[in-house]
Formats: sequence, structure tokens, C-alpha cells
Amino acid sequence: MPVDFKKSEKELYQPKTKPAVIDVPEMTFIAIDGKGDPNNSGAYAAAIETLYGFSYAIKMGNKSVLEYVVPPLEGFWTVKGGAAIADKSKFLWTVLIRQPDFATEEVFAAAAFALAQKKPNLDLAPARLTKIKEGLCVQAMHIGPYDDEPATVAMLEQYAGANGYAIDLSATRRHHEIYLSDPRKTAPEKLKTVIRLPIRKA
Repeated sequence: MPVDFKKSEKELYQPKTKPAVIDVPEMTFIAIDGKGDPNNSGAYAAAIETLYGFSYAIKMGNKSVLEYVVPPLEGFWTVKGGAAIADKSKFLWTVLIRQPDFATEEVFAAAAFALAQKKPNLDLAPARLTKIKEGLCVQAMHIGPYDDEPATVAMLEQYAGANGYAIDLSATRRHHEIYLSDPRKTAPEKLKTVIRLPIRKA
């Protein structure tokens, strides 16, 4: 039976719709940075194609090490210059996909070589292998359209304040989303997105 992180680590991927505090451990990711509105950004679409290309190249090239399900797409988000969050053209984003612990720089390089042979027109340069430890966060499952997320964010902020925490957003600790649904196949009102905000003791 292939390992599925969404099932084996439910506390990270299957939170309730009510907020809860979680201490997120260090994990390995392939990540790509970018900016602009994801709805009409060629760079965003290319980044996702590259991330999945790398992820499946690593999975297929290491079947003897571990059989697993490729984890969901994730994103860290902020807004350039403190612009209104509604101005999506000002978004600064990092999209990423978690990798199993065996994914070293050598494994990443081998995947890059294999992917370059399969998709020579894909720009692999922006992709990087990185480790991220988010630490203390508050999170909840958001069900519905992405544009309705501010209500869930407000609920997380209220919960944090009521329980002795302060939201701790910074250049290195950002608004985090995990996309459990494929928007191409799922009705907007049924989309499931984990929303996670960094916190600290108030």
C-alpha cells in the first residue's frame, strides 16, 4: 500500500473547519518563487507544471525506496508593499510540493536530468529543494471558493487572539495554503483548502 501523507499525517492535511493550534515539523519540499495574479500568470502555471514534473520524476525514479502518493500542491502567500489583498497582481507567492525524506540534492539532480530529457522546453532553473519548519501555527479547513477565504482567515485570527496567541506574519513566516481539491474537477463551493497562519505566544 503506497504511503499517503494526507492519511498518515491527518493533523497536517485534514484539520477540522474549526481552528486549532499545531506545531508543524520540518519537511522537505521542491519550491518555486514568483509574483502576480495566479489566475492569469503564465509563470504560475509553468511553476506548477515544473513542480509536478519534478515530483513524479522523483517518485518514478525511486520506487524501490518508497511507494507513495505525490502530496498536494501548497502555497505561501504575501502581498507586495502592503497592498490590499484583493489586488492579486501584487501577490508574491511560493508554490511547493512536499517530498519524502529520501529526497536529497542527489535525488533532486537525478530527477532534473530525467525531467529535462522528457520535457526539454520546461525551465527547471527556478526550482529548488528546500527544508521548511513552520513551527507554531493556527489552521483550519476552508470549504468553498478561494475568494471566500478572508472569512476563514478572520476566524483563525480571532481564535488565536482568544487563546493567548498573536499572528506572526513576516518575510519568512507567511500565509500558507494546502490545496486538497483540483479546481478543474471540483465545484467552487466544494473546494477544500487547508489555511494555516504562523503564530507566537502573545
